[in-house]
Amino acid sequence: MAVIRGLALAVRFACELSMLAALAWWGSRAVDGPARWVVAIAAPAAAAVVWGLFVAPKAPRPVPVPVRLLLELGLFSAAVLALVALDRPGLAALLGVAAGLTSVVNAATEPDRPLPAT
Repeated sequence: MAVIRGLALAVRFACELSMLAALAWWGSRAVDGPARWVVAIAAPAAAAVVWGLFVAPKAPRPVPVPVRLLLELGLFSAAVLALVALDRPGLAALLGVAAGLTSVVNAATEPDRPLPAT
């Protein structure tokens, strides 16, 4: 099981980087003029903030696994839609399948993380 988890985490990290790259690429094409730089930086930055706060292994505000899985899949879906908008359906499909599978494998095989006391 450790080998499967290790492989899934490696692919997952590649998916996370691909998500940020896809959102930046989309942002650079979504609008014209100087605003494109703002969108190209803001889109992946927003995703990184959400990921860092709620999804990352050492997130300061961990959430229950089902909520985290929804957040992950939402962020990955945004990246997939960005790739579709960029007319890259093959990359979109690859990212969607890889990210979806690694999210599910991670949720199923990770040790329990403590939630903050309320």
